Amino acid sequence: MNALPVATVRDYLTGLQARIVQALEAAEGGPFRADEWARPEGGGGLSRLLEGGQLFERAGVLFSHVKGTKLPPSASAHRPELAGRAWEAMGVSMVLHPRNPYVPTTHMNVRMFVAAARPGHDEADIFWFGGGIDLTPYYPFEEDARHFHTVCRDALASHGPDYYPRYKRWCDEYFYLKHRNETRGIGGVFFDDLNAPGFDASFALTRSVGDAFLHSYLPIVERRRGMAYTERERDFQAYRRGRYVEFNLVFDRGTLFGLQSGGRTESILLSMPPMAQWRYDWHPEPGSPEAELAPYLTPRDWV
Repeated sequence: MNALPVATVRDYLTGLQARIVQALEAAEGGPFRADEWARPEGGGGLSRLLEGGQLFERAGVLFSHVKGTKLPPSASAHRPELAGRAWEAMGVSMVLHPRNPYVPTTHMNVRMFVAAARPGHDEADIFWFGGGIDLTPYYPFEEDARHFHTVCRDALASHGPDYYPRYKRWCDEYFYLKHRNETRGIGGVFFDDLNAPGFDASFALTRSVGDAFLHSYLPIVERRRGMAYTERERDFQAYRRGRYVEFNLVFDRGTLFGLQSGGRTESILLSMPPMAQWRYDWHPEPGSPEAELAPYLTPRDWV
């Protein structure tokens, strides 16, 4: 594993976490809690979190660098030739659940994975990068969606013209609730298994995604945080948060990997909203503000 510049990636990720937390603390007007932890099998991390804030009802910005002796099934299912290898994974993952229903929930993740060469075998360490940003509004605004996707497109433009449309489509397909026949939100960009361009180019693209987060999200927060809302909007927000829970527990590969690899449960499930609800066969009243969300939960071109 020492052949790869793991320390350089780690330095970037810890710096990214610090920058994001500093910006979110300024927006919130209060500090995030710091919770440093160690993993018995190897590695650890730093969880930065806020609960019960005026802006963010729950926010988690997590750094982890963990190691193991055998790849878990979720990591080796598509790479059977790597089964049995030691591994290490590091990344920054975050989910923000705002209090105001007019401010969308957002998720961002950037990560690197290394499967180590086995002693006595003529093979090399295998690396891949992954990550993405996506937006989950409850009451959608066209200008917010276009802004978010414009930032995502521009972040990838210098790496090649095909990356944004390909990763945008990947995001639409990944964050899809098959049992509901709807996307989780309005998408963004998502990628995984990135190593074909080489280490330096793959790392540079991953940095572009991580660095784009604050530009993509904070302007939307500032536009919407002052909008007045009532218990009606909060009720709908809780209902839609239920769909967020469904995706994370049923489909999300990161959640599965964390649980299968013996990860820290408190950190893995910090992505869950603080409150959510489910109703039997409920549908919004036609023509209501709540009904306006449905057309946004299908892929479309935003920019």
